[in-house]
Amino acid sequence: MNRLKNIFSFSEDFPLIFTQADFWIFFAAIYFLYAIVYRKKSLRSAYLFAISLLFYYKTSGLFIGILLFSTVNDFFLGKAIYHTKSVLVKKMLVAFSVIVNLGTLCYFKYAYFFTESYNSLFDTDYQIINYLAQFANTWANVDYFTVDAIILPVGISFYTFQTISYSVDIYRKQIKPLNSIIDFGFFVSFFPQLVAGPIVRAADFVPQIRKEINITKKDFGNATFMILKGLIKKMLFADFIAMNFMDRVFDVPEMFSGFTNIMAMFGYSLQIYGDFSGYTDIAIGLALLMGYKLPVNFNSPYKAIHCGDFWKRWHISLSSWLKDYLYIPIGGNQNGSIFSYIFIIIFTFLGALAFADFGMAIIATSIIGGLLVITVFSSKIAWHFNRNVNIMITMLVGGLWHGASWKFVIWGGLNGLGVVAYKYWRTISPYENSNTWLATLWKITFTFVFITFTRIYFRGNSMDHIDRFYQSIMTNMDWTNALAVLWEYRVVFIVMLIGYITHWLPYKTKDWLLDQFIKSNVVIKGLIATVVAIICYQTYAADFQPFIYFQF
Repeated sequence: MNRLKNIFSFSEDFPLIFTQADFWIFFAAIYFLYAIVYRKKSLRSAYLFAISLLFYYKTSGLFIGILLFSTVNDFFLGKAIYHTKSVLVKKMLVAFSVIVNLGTLCYFKYAYFFTESYNSLFDTDYQIINYLAQFANTWANVDYFTVDAIILPVGISFYTFQTISYSVDIYRKQIKPLNSIIDFGFFVSFFPQLVAGPIVRAADFVPQIRKEINITKKDFGNATFMILKGLIKKMLFADFIAMNFMDRVFDVPEMFSGFTNIMAMFGYSLQIYGDFSGYTDIAIGLALLMGYKLPVNFNSPYKAIHCGDFWKRWHISLSSWLKDYLYIPIGGNQNGSIFSYIFIIIFTFLGALAFADFGMAIIATSIIGGLLVITVFSSKIAWHFNRNVNIMITMLVGGLWHGASWKFVIWGGLNGLGVVAYKYWRTISPYENSNTWLATLWKITFTFVFITFTRIYFRGNSMDHIDRFYQSIMTNMDWTNALAVLWEYRVVFIVMLIGYITHWLPYKTKDWLLDQFIKSNVVIKGLIATVVAIICYQTYAADFQPFIYFQF
C-alpha cells in the first residue's frame, strides 16, 4: 500500500520513469479506468488531462504551475487571435504569445547562460536570484522555494514549442482554436510525450481529440512492439554500455588511451540514439494503446548519407519545427532578413568574445559586417550568404535549444557547417549521383563519423573536459593496447555491435519483423515480452538512469 502511495504522490526519490516498475503499475491502473471512460469523449479528455497533470506533478512537483500557466495563457490567446479581425492586432497577439512563452523558457533555462556571458563580457560578478521564487515566498508568506537557484522544469522546452506552434498555426489559419480548455490542456500535457517529446503539432493532434477510439489488433501489436523495442534500446543499448564503459571513460578521459576515448565516442552515439529514440518509441506505443498517434521522431538516422539528411532523420519533430517556425520565416534558402543579419552579428561577436578576446570579437564581427556590405553590390554573393546564414542560425538555435551553454552552440554550429559544406561539395563530388553500395557505404560512414565526433561538445561536461578528451586522442593513441581494450570490455562491444547491426538492418527486414510480431499469437507476444523483461532486468541498475533529454 505504501508503494502505491509513493507511485501516486510526489517524491523526488520516486519519479515516474518508463524504465521502472512503478511507472508500469501506474499505467496499468490508469489504463484500467481508461477502458471504462474512453468512449465518452469529454470525460476521456478530462480524465487524460488529469492523469497527465498527475504524471507531471510526479515528475516536477510544483513546477506544474508553469505548465498550467502556459496552457491557460495560450488557450485564450488562441481564441483572441482567431476572432480578432484586425491583422495588426492578430500579429501583436501572436508576438505576445511568443514573447511570453520564450520569456518563460529563457528565465528558467538560460538565466545562468546569459548572466555568465554578461559577467564575462563586462567583467562583473552578478549572481542568480530566483525572483519568481522570491515573489511566491513573499505572496504566500512561506519560505518554501529556493531563491538562490533557478531549477529547470522538466519538459519545458517541449511543451513551450507546442503552445507556440498552436498560436502561430491559428494565425496562419491552419487550424481553428479548441472550444474546451480541457481539450487544449490534454493536447499540451499528454503524458507519454510530455517531458521528452516528440513535439506534437496541434494540426496533427487536435483532430484526434474528439475522434472515436478504435484500437485494432494491428494497433495493439504495433504499440506493444514499439514499447518493447524502446525498452531494449534504452536499457540495453543505452544504459548498459554507459554504466559499464562510457561513463568511466568520459569521467576521466585522460586516464584512458586515445583508442578507448574514440570507442567511447562511438558508444555514445549508440547510447544517445538508444536513449532518446527508446523514449519516443515507448511514448508512441503508449499513445497508440490509448488510440492516439504521435509523429515519428527517428528514421534510422545513422543511415544518413550527409549531414542535412541526418537532420531529416534525427529528432524529426524538432527539426521540422525549426524549419517551419524559424528557418522559413527568416527567409529559408532564398532571402535574408533583418533578424538574420542582426542575429548573426550579435552571435559572432559574443561567440568570439567567449572563446578569444575583445579584439578578436571586433575582427570577426567586422568580417561578417563586410560580407553584408558586399551583398548589397553582388546578388550572387547575397544569394550564397543568405541561404547559408539562415541555415547557420537555425542550427545555432537548435544547439542552444539543447542546452544553455556555449558548447551546445559550438555543437549546433558544427552541424550547421556540415550542412552548408555538403551543399557545395555535392556540386563537385565525383560520386554524388552514384548508387553503388561502395559509394553509399562511404557516404554513410563519413556522415556517421562526423556526427559522432561533434557530439563530444554535447557529452562533455565543460570546455576543459572536452579539451582533455581531445588531448587524450592526440597524445595517447596507444594502438598497441587496442586489442586488450576490446577484450577487457568485450561484452560491452558485443552489445554495441548488435545495436549498430540492428540499426542498419534494411527497412524491409524491420517491417517484416514488425509484421510477424503483429500477426503472432498472444502467447508468442507474451513470451517475447517476458524475454525482453528478463533482459532488461539483467541490465537494470540500482541507481536508475534518467532519459538524457529530460534535461532539455
